[in-house]
Amino acid sequence: MAERFRASVDGGSRGNPGKAAWGVAVYDRHGAYVEGHAGNLGHATNNVAEYHGLLEALQLAVQENAEHVSISTDSELMLRQIQGRYRVRHPDLIPLHGRAVELIRSFGSFRIAHVPRERNRDADRLVNMALDRAAAEPVRFVERPDTSTTAP
Repeated sequence: MAERFRASVDGGSRGNPGKAAWGVAVYDRHGAYVEGHAGNLGHATNNVAEYHGLLEALQLAVQENAEHVSISTDSELMLRQIQGRYRVRHPDLIPLHGRAVELIRSFGSFRIAHVPRERNRDADRLVNMALDRAAAEPVRFVERPDTSTTAP
């Protein structure tokens, strides 16, 4: 059982709306990058892609049986909607927000924090990898850093 789950999420759209993808960077309790998850959505807005990143992170936390979940994002809109500070008005976001809130309620504690884009590089890189790969075909992938090599 993973008592704590920590991740950063991102979403992006080339064209907004346009080809869209999401990314989730998962970290261990020391803040080291453990693995990344990403996928593309086809044609969507940046905000829809951001929510898909959040939903993927929340589903990963559920799979890990996490009790305490901490998410970082560079999306101020999504963050404020999840915090209840902004209303969700766009019809494409309403069901995504509802699903996120439902998942969040299943955790003992949940924290979402805003980080500047520069501090969300892992998730952003995953989004761009998914967008680049999507040019050829639909994609969903998991990236695990090579831990078999040791530093000199």
